Amino acid sequence: MCRFVIYKGTSPVQLLRLDHRRPINGDGFGVGWYDCMHDEELGCQPCIFTSVTPAWNNVNLVRLTEKIKSPLVFAHVRATTAGSLSLDNCHPWHFGKLMFMHNGGIAEFPKIKRRLQTYLSDELFNFVTGNTDSQWAFALFLSKLPDPHANQFSTQELRQAMIETIASINEMTEAVNATEPSLMNFCVTDGESIIATRYINSRHDEAASLWFSSGTTFSEYADGGHYKMSKTDKRENIILIASEPLTFEKADWMEIRTNHMVVVTPKMNLLQVPIIDNYYVQPSDPEYGGRGIDFAAAKGFLSSRRDVNPIPETTPTETHSIAL
Repeated sequence: MCRFVIYKGTSPVQLLRLDHRRPINGDGFGVGWYDCMHDEELGCQPCIFTSVTPAWNNVNLVRLTEKIKSPLVFAHVRATTAGSLSLDNCHPWHFGKLMFMHNGGIAEFPKIKRRLQTYLSDELFNFVTGNTDSQWAFALFLSKLPDPHANQFSTQELRQAMIETIASINEMTEAVNATEPSLMNFCVTDGESIIATRYINSRHDEAASLWFSSGTTFSEYADGGHYKMSKTDKRENIILIASEPLTFEKADWMEIRTNHMVVVTPKMNLLQVPIIDNYYVQPSDPEYGGRGIDFAAAKGFLSSRRDVNPIPETTPTETHSIAL
């Protein structure tokens, strides 16, 4: 499976720390970040560094991480599920101020690709340089925005565009009678807000795993890469979203529920919102009682940390701030 991690904080963080203990996901990587202070001459777009080499074996990445800090970082390591091994296919991608990455796969994508392209303007069609389902999904997302070139986006605009993107993909895969579900863990940011989905177009299967951790400090408490999240007051100074828990501390991580969207606002509020469609199963529904893990596990998209605390279920229309 591909894996990703997102950092958003009130203070900048050094880009990332390489993990040499588990040298997996060797089909390229990417890291994207926003400047600590806006520079009118440089613009508001993120900087992105990608490579087709493994992250643990790239000396230029080490050099960058020693010198660059940012308050908002997207990082992605790739295990190819669609598309060739090339720089154009490495996540994340950016369009203007927006940055996007994906963990999962869209079912029967070759059968829906041409139809998806009909949603796109000429500009967005030509924006896609790779051949992955993920970058085409990003182009589709951009087509749902009132103005993808804007220098500022409301959280509601990003949320609505994401909901419409998922709905359009569902419509297309249903039209070709896809024989398996699509795994759509999408992440997008404008450098201020973050939208991340844990989603599968199935009523019976778990989506690819997704977790979050929040607190006031994230620090190494023992040699050998042992980190923990600390919370000394009610403020959220740091929010991490990741495909799997990044530390051994069980209490640090909460599992995001399947077919829910996580919204991080510019003011560091974290909201969990159910994505209510034909594939959302309400707690009051007779079908509610647990989704199967076999599909996501067989695809390599499910973390083994099933003993970490899940986020308590909310009512279908409720959003709330989560404090650990």
